[in-house]
Amino acid sequence: MTFDRHDLSNETLLHLYQHLLRPRLIEEKMLILLRQGKVSKWFSGIGQEAISVGSTLALEADEYILPLHRNLGVFTGREVPLGRLFAQWQGKRTGYTKGRDRSFHFGTNEHHIVGMISHLGPQLAVAGGIALADLLDKNPKVTLTYSGDGGASEGDFHEALNVAAVWQLPVIFMIENNGYGLSTPSNEQFRFKSFVDKGPAYGMEAVQVDGNNVLEVYTTVKRLAEDLRQNPHPVLVEALTFRMRGHEEASGTKYVPQSLMEEWAAKDPVENFEKWLLAEGILTETAKHGIREKIKAAIEAGLQEADAGPMPTADIQEEIADMYQPFDAPATDAPKDGPTREIRFIDAISEGLKQSMARYPELVLMGQDIADYGGVFKITEGFVAEFGKARVRNTPLCESAIVGIGLGLSIKRKKSMVEMQFADFVTCGFNQIVNNLAKSHYRWGQNADVVVRMPTGAGSAAGPFHSQSNEAWFTHVPGLKVVYPSNPHDAKGLLCAAFEDPNPVLYFEHKMLYRSLSGPVPEAYYTTPIGQAALAAEGNEMSIITYGMGVRWALQTCQDLGVSADILDLRTLLPWDQDAVRKTVEKNGRVLILHEDTMTGGIGGEIAAWIGENCFEHLDAPVRRVASLDTAIPFAPPLEAAFLPQQRLREQVQALRNY
Repeated sequence: MTFDRHDLSNETLLHLYQHLLRPRLIEEKMLILLRQGKVSKWFSGIGQEAISVGSTLALEADEYILPLHRNLGVFTGREVPLGRLFAQWQGKRTGYTKGRDRSFHFGTNEHHIVGMISHLGPQLAVAGGIALADLLDKNPKVTLTYSGDGGASEGDFHEALNVAAVWQLPVIFMIENNGYGLSTPSNEQFRFKSFVDKGPAYGMEAVQVDGNNVLEVYTTVKRLAEDLRQNPHPVLVEALTFRMRGHEEASGTKYVPQSLMEEWAAKDPVENFEKWLLAEGILTETAKHGIREKIKAAIEAGLQEADAGPMPTADIQEEIADMYQPFDAPATDAPKDGPTREIRFIDAISEGLKQSMARYPELVLMGQDIADYGGVFKITEGFVAEFGKARVRNTPLCESAIVGIGLGLSIKRKKSMVEMQFADFVTCGFNQIVNNLAKSHYRWGQNADVVVRMPTGAGSAAGPFHSQSNEAWFTHVPGLKVVYPSNPHDAKGLLCAAFEDPNPVLYFEHKMLYRSLSGPVPEAYYTTPIGQAALAAEGNEMSIITYGMGVRWALQTCQDLGVSADILDLRTLLPWDQDAVRKTVEKNGRVLILHEDTMTGGIGGEIAAWIGENCFEHLDAPVRRVASLDTAIPFAPPLEAAFLPQQRLREQVQALRNY
C-alpha cells in the first residue's frame, strides 16, 4: 500500500492515526464483551476503518454525516462521549435512544450525525434533505452519507441519487464496496464492473478510492468537499474495501474463500498506516505504545461509566408521549367578526397552503407537477409566481426520496409538504413514512415536521389505482397524525393546523369534494384543532360516526329517510376523539360507523371495539358498521356504485332505527 502525504503535516498524520486506531481498539474490546454476553449484537467494521475515519475528519465539524453499521469511526471522529456511546450499545437509559434502539440506530444533532435504520437505503434521501436546507439557506456546507454495495441495490439508492443530481444537492454519496451483501457476492448483486460507472448515468461526478488507505480517503473527500461548498453538486465516491468479519458476528465468514481473506488481511488499514508512520519516522514505538494505552484507558473509563448507568424502567405514559414531539396547539381562531367567503373545498385547501407559506418562510412544498403546472388538481396554481421555485419544487417520480428529503429538512428546522399526486401512490413512499417519519422522535428525539397531502377517494370511475381510501394503513402507526376534513372550513383549518404541528401529519382530501362542495370559510388564518371531532348534525334516534365523504352521505341519507341523528365528524383519525364518541354513544345508545374504506381492517372496527369495551352499558343495539366492499375498486360506474357503501348505508340506518 502506497501512502502519499501530499502537504499534510506530521501533526495531521498523527491525528489521523489516533482516530484510525481508536475504533479498532474499541471493536477489539466489544468483541470480548460480546462473547461475555455484555453486548447483544455487533456489526464489525474491522478492515474498513479508513473510510469512516478519513471521510469524517475531512469534513467540517458542523457538516452532517449519515453512517451505517460499520462506521464507528464517524462517531469517534466526532468525539461522541464513549460512556454514552457504550450505554447506547448496552440498551441503557443513558444511551441516545433511552434503550429503545440499538447499535448505530440513533442520531445526535450536537455532533451532526444522523444514524441509520435497518432498511439501509432511506437515509440517502434524508441526506439530500439536509443538503437542500443548506442550499436554500445559502449555507456553504456538504452532507456525507454512506451506502454499502448491497444496500445500493435498493430503489432508495436510485431515487436519492437521481433527485440529488436533478436538484444539484451538495451530497457526497460514499459507497463502501466490500464485495458482499451479507453472504451474497457482488456478482449476484449487480452486473456492472464498478460503482463509478453509475455516476455519469445520473449526471454526477464519480471517483474511486482505495478504501483501506486513510490518506487517499481523507485527501479525496477533503478536495471534493471544498469544491462542493463553492459549487453545489452531488458526487459518488466508491471506496474499495473488504469486511474481515461477518455481516454481524453470528453470521461468520465461512462463505468467503480463505485466499480472499488472506489477500485483504495484508491490506489492513490500521497496520499498514502504522508501519508507514514508523518507517517515515513520524511515529515512534514509544509514542505508539503511549497512544494505545491512552485510548485503552479512555475505553475502560467509558465502560465503567456505561456500566454504572441504569437500565431503562418502563414508564408507559412516557413511552406513549415520546412518540410525538410535545406540542400544545395554540388557539388560532379567525376573528368572529372577520370577513367570511363561500368558497369551494379545493379553494379552501389552496388558501390554507398559501397562508401557511406566508406564515412560515421555512416551509417548502414538494410534489410532482406542483410548480408551473399547479398540480394535477391545480391547488398550487400561481404559487411559483408568489413564492418562487426554490420553495415550490417539482419533483421526479420518487415518492420515497421526497418523503426522506422532508425528514432531512426537519433536521435543519424547516417545514415541508409532500404532495402525493394520488393517495394510491403513497405506497412508493410507505417505508419512509412508517419507519422514518413516524419513529424518529421516539428513537432519538428528532421530530419530522412533514405534512403529506393525499388526494383520496372513489366516485370518478378512476379504477383501482386512483381511487383508494388507504387511511387505515396509517392509523395503525404510532408517531403519525392523520386528519381527514369533510367541509371547506375544516379543510383550511386542519391544513393550517397540520403545518403548525411539528409532528408528521397525513392530510387526506377527498377528490370528489374538491369542486362539488362549497361552504363559509374565514378569510383570515385560523386552525381547526387536530384530535377534536365535531357534530355535523344533532339528533336523538341514533349516532352515525364517520368522516370525509361519509359525512356528506350520512347527512343526505338522514335527510332522505327523515332520521334524527347525531352525525359525528371525526375530522382526525389519529388520534381520534374518544370523548366525543363516548358522549354521543351515551346520548343515543344506537351507533352506526361509516367509512368509504373497505370493511376489513378499517378504522371503524377499532372504534366499534372501543365502544364495546368502554360504552357497552349505554348501547341499545349492536354497533353496526357500513363500509365499501372488501374488493379492489372497480372502474366501470355500475361496479363502482356497488362497491361504495351508500345503498348499504340506507339499509343499515333503517335497520338500526327499527331494532
